[in-house]
Formats: sequence, structure tokens, C-alpha cells
Amino acid sequence: MSDLNNIAPNHSSPVIDRRFSVAPMLDWTDQHCRYFLRLISSHALLYTEMVTTGALIYGKGDYLAFNEEEHPVALQLGGSTADDMARCAEMAQARGYDEVNINVGCPSDRVKNGRFGACLMAEPELVAASVKAMQAVVDIPVTVKCRIGIDDMDEYADFARFIDIVADAGCDTFIVHARKAWLQGLSPKENREIPPLNYPRVHQLKASHPELSISINGGIKTLDEAASQLAHVDGVMMGREAYANPYLLADVDNTLFGANTQAPSREQIVYAMQAYIERQTDQWFKPWHAARHMLGLFQGQAGGRIWRRYLSQNGTGKNPDPNLLINGLDAVLTAQANVKTFNESKVG
Repeated sequence: MSDLNNIAPNHSSPVIDRRFSVAPMLDWTDQHCRYFLRLISSHALLYTEMVTTGALIYGKGDYLAFNEEEHPVALQLGGSTADDMARCAEMAQARGYDEVNINVGCPSDRVKNGRFGACLMAEPELVAASVKAMQAVVDIPVTVKCRIGIDDMDEYADFARFIDIVADAGCDTFIVHARKAWLQGLSPKENREIPPLNYPRVHQLKASHPELSISINGGIKTLDEAASQLAHVDGVMMGREAYANPYLLADVDNTLFGANTQAPSREQIVYAMQAYIERQTDQWFKPWHAARHMLGLFQGQAGGRIWRRYLSQNGTGKNPDPNLLINGLDAVLTAQANVKTFNESKVG
């Protein structure tokens, strides 16, 4: 098994190819999650959780920490004050991020009260001012993630006006969640599910603006769906499906990026992540901080439920299993062997 201990994310260049990306997801896409996902795909563009300008400027934690292996990796930034946005963009570039993305899509009350997120779609001039200020001080791409509309501002003309004003400020890359957001009456979870998807509106935007890079987000659950979207737009962003069923990324590099590589097996990934856990030196780090992102690794496989249960039961509490992932894998392999034996006995 020694060769299984040595696999690491494979990246040779931070050049951004936007054909497939994993969405920024609050409380989920932290540096441990991103390292795990990078083991599975070398090419997918990864995004941080949203970080606010206030946290970066005034907070005491290291909100910009990431593993060098994560490239290409983008920082998603929440804020609306141009000077603060520019200052934080400089910080991101200095730390080595490949892109800084402005959050104009999150509909939560906490975000709205801070005057950033989806509510900024009603203030495109404010977003444009941030874009200009940020681009004046960094060389990395400054991009925007937005919705197709908010509340009663949900006609194509409203959407197009927002894009035109921000694009005129210098932004040439937009990631569009193909749902409007209701800022009154719906929770963030409901805003991911209730407003209907409107892919044609995003396709229309790309057709009207061939000079812009347009990625689409929302409701895409398979690589076949992603490939069909690439006939209309430049990139596809996948969120919760990529998190719940992360091994689907094993086919991303070959299917969407045209690579000719062999993705690591689930077993290899487990060994690599166990080694990653053992390398951590932060006194506050616990194995569960990484393992919690791996619950879906055996999604759809024999032993998948056993894997989730083992990690949940033995990765938390005061005395977590130091060999959590390896022992969890042993439980899965035992279950799979039992299934195989049972099936062979039926055939016999």
C-alpha cells in the first residue's frame, strides 16, 4: 500500500480553464474540502467559501489559508465598499490566489444586512465600482457570481442592465446561478430550490455577449448535463451534487477537459487523505475537520452507508479514531467482500 500513501493533487499550471468548477459553499468548501476534491480532479476550478472584507481586514483568523496543491483556486469575496474590496483583492493576490470573485448571489439575511450578496443586483453601479477598484490593484481575474434577478427585478432587461454596467467597468467573466432570488420570504435553502431554473436566460446572455465568459450554475447534477450546457456557455459550476457525490469528479478531467488521465481510486484517495490528516500541525485541527467532507465518497457503492456511519461515529467526540479513514475503509472493504460472497453463492 506504500504507493497509495504518496498520491497528491496533480497540477502543473494555475492557468484557469473554466469549463468546470465547484461552487463556493459556506461551511463546506474550506481548505480541507478543496484538497480532497483536488485529489479527484486536477482541472476543476475550486472556490473558497465566501469570506467577507470585514473578516479579512479586521478578523484575527487566517481566512486566506489554502494548500498549494489546490490551484487553480479562487477566493470568493463578500463586500460592497470599493476601497475594502480592493484592499482584500490585493491580499488575495499576495497570498497566491488565481482569481477573486465578487459574491452577488447569496440571498441570506446576514449577507443582505451587510449590503452584499444578491441584494447588490439592485445596485450594479456599486458592483462596478468594486470591479474597477480591484482591477486597478491586481493582475489576477476579478469575476462576479450573480443571479438572473431578484424579487420583482426579474425580467431579462433587468438582468442585462446589471451585466452591461458591470461589464463596462471591466469585468469579463460572470458565473450565473440560473434562478432569481427572493430576498423577502424565502430562506437561503428555499432560494436554491423554489425559484424555477431558467437556463435559457443564461444562454441568451452568452448569445448576446459572445465576448464575455459566462458560466452557468444551478441544478446541474451529472456530467452529461454539464456537457450539454457547454454547447451554450463557457463553463459549468456544480455545487451540492459535487459535495454529496464527490467521486463524480473522477470523470471531469477526461469528459469535460479532454485529458487522458487515470483518476485515483476511492481507496487511493482514502490513503492520501489519511496522510493529509496526519500532516496537520494546527493545534485546533481534528480529523473530523477533513473527514466530514468525505462522507459521500462511497455514494452509490456497496458499503457507502457503513462508511458514513463509521466516520460519523468514530470521527467526533473526545477520543476520535486516529486512523479514522483507514479503519473506515476496512469496514467498507469488508462489507463489499461480504456482498460479493453473497452474490457468488446465489449464482452457485
